[in-house]
Amino acid sequence: MRTAGRKGICFLACAVLAMTLAGCGEAGERTQGAIQLIQNLDYRGALEQLDLAEENGENARQVNRARGIACMGLTDYGQAAAYFEEAIAGSSGLVQNVDFDLNLYLAAAYTKSGRYTEAEEIYNAVAALRPREEDTYFLRGNVRLVLGNYEGAIEDFDKVISMDARNYDRLIEIYEVLDYYGHREEGQAYLRKALESGDKEMDKYASGRIYYYLGEYQNAYLDLEEAREKGGVESYLYLGRAYEATGDYNYAVNVYSSYLEKNEGNAEMYNQLGLCEMTRGEYRKALEAFQAGMQLENTTMMQTLAFNEIVAYERLGEYAQAYLLMGNYLTNYPDDQQARREYEFLSTR
Repeated sequence: MRTAGRKGICFLACAVLAMTLAGCGEAGERTQGAIQLIQNLDYRGALEQLDLAEENGENARQVNRARGIACMGLTDYGQAAAYFEEAIAGSSGLVQNVDFDLNLYLAAAYTKSGRYTEAEEIYNAVAALRPREEDTYFLRGNVRLVLGNYEGAIEDFDKVISMDARNYDRLIEIYEVLDYYGHREEGQAYLRKALESGDKEMDKYASGRIYYYLGEYQNAYLDLEEAREKGGVESYLYLGRAYEATGDYNYAVNVYSSYLEKNEGNAEMYNQLGLCEMTRGEYRKALEAFQAGMQLENTTMMQTLAFNEIVAYERLGEYAQAYLLMGNYLTNYPDDQQARREYEFLSTR
């Protein structure tokens, strides 16, 4: 099963680089159409449109930039890097916003394809030219951890926090990265320091999440119960997870279900509900939750939901259906090695 977790190498690359897709100069009509397809997660369709845009003589930098983003969506990071490199090579020599944008995308592509040293070099250059860009230091800290430069990573994370000490979303992201790479205690030290800072502007949503990552689940759900009255999907998600962590899966299901009854569908909520139902052994209900999430338009969680749907069919003993769906899954996500191993297992059932 898979959660909607964001951990991993530079796991926020797409999130922090979620710049306006059409925000770097004038894009031609077909390029704009391709950008809309990218926003709708139709990456292959976007690439077809961009071929036509090139044939029509539209701005080559815009075309290659959009191609790179589409390839990132297809997890073809090597080709994405090649397109970003080509777009950068078309620079007039005068550094513009588009050049920073392209370099950050290129660094993300390098990171995703394991070219960590090259990614760090790009972040070094961007930081030198734009020393107040908080995201650059955070992303470089990610890469430095991969490269074994713990001290350099901490230096970057300290700088990020010093630039905005009340950005608790980013603080939690720093904890998650450190935890992923085996430095949980160091990450929790950042969280405890924030709680002990006496910041009167820290709301219950922020403190509840911090308590959750500190493993203080009772404090977490007490604060998050108060926070959920203000609404918001994340409040419900963390509240439910806090109850799950204490083993109260029934109440967690109630939390997730109550959100879905009162609000329009949310893919992450459906996925979390499905995972909780799986833990309870309610595999049919889990399957229904995953499939409900997959019915939502423009979800960025389709891969996670599709994988979990297959797992639910396996748990139900419906191996033929799981095998069929896994074949389709691998067509869309060929780089998923865990899924490929699972496909081989299903072929023997």
